[in-house]
Amino acid sequence: MIVLGIDPGIAIMGYGIVEYDRNSFKIIDYGAVTTPAGMPTQDRLRYIYKGIDTLIKMARPDCAAIEELFYFKNQKTIITVSEARGAAITACANNELEVYEYTPLQVKQAVVGYGNADKRQVQFMVRALLNLKEVPKPDDIADALAVSICHCHSMNARERGVL
Repeated sequence: MIVLGIDPGIAIMGYGIVEYDRNSFKIIDYGAVTTPAGMPTQDRLRYIYKGIDTLIKMARPDCAAIEELFYFKNQKTIITVSEARGAAITACANNELEVYEYTPLQVKQAVVGYGNADKRQVQFMVRALLNLKEVPKPDDIADALAVSICHCHSMNARERGVL
């Protein structure tokens, strides 16, 4: 199973594409779709859409997993991040990819085994599970890889009848 993991953001949208087979992970690609702050919102959203669309066409994942948004103190931030998230989901839908959504708590639980894990613990486990020499930067990339891992573990648990 090949999974496209997405950590939504308007300035930096992290992505991680991993292959999962018999409890083993193989990285296909990871990185970020980035947009500059001064760019008009509609152009940023189009750029994000095209970036995710290109990734899907290139990697041909079986599905996508995206992190659900948690509460932001800044309402403007949640709106623009929601719009970016929508652009990514639309790119997936237009490529007929099923999209699975996970809360930050679910991602931490699946990757670290503890829902209140901090960012460093998640990054450590992403590095360890994917056999990376270092944690991918910026953090959005490691977060996207964590979403991919979460989905793989969740699907594995469903197949075993645990979930």
